[in-house]
Amino acid sequence: MADVHAGRMTATTIQKAATAVAAVFLLVGVLGFIPGVTTSYDTMTFSGFESDALLLGIFEVSILHNIVHLLFGVVGLVMARSFQGARAFLIGGGVVYAVLFIYGLVIEHDSSANFVPVNPADNWLHVVLAVGMIALGLLLGRAGTKGAAVRND
Repeated sequence: MADVHAGRMTATTIQKAATAVAAVFLLVGVLGFIPGVTTSYDTMTFSGFESDALLLGIFEVSILHNIVHLLFGVVGLVMARSFQGARAFLIGGGVVYAVLFIYGLVIEHDSSANFVPVNPADNWLHVVLAVGMIALGLLLGRAGTKGAAVRND
């Protein structure tokens, strides 16, 4: 539950966690557009497996992939403004990443189905994100099930 003092709300732990996760997505989205941080930057395509650009030399990225990270970060920041939104972002986002993990396992990485694009490193990161985000949402979400604080102005 958020604390209310003098008309201001203090973020709950789950809201802080969701904000941190969202900020990381924003950072990753920006870093994906920086040559040097993203190797083979000149080979980046809008989408598809033809992009040989690698964030940190490891994770396959494209313009679309970077935009998705940016949008995911913005959505997370907006949702983190409330307890329920933060919980939904973490659990729902974790489910999205679980689906992306499964998707990355079943597609051929050198086919048109790999439009995001993803590689084995992305797949491992997606499963870690899925487990981590869902765990944060469930564990931190239990503390505030009694309701969210109301702003007193």
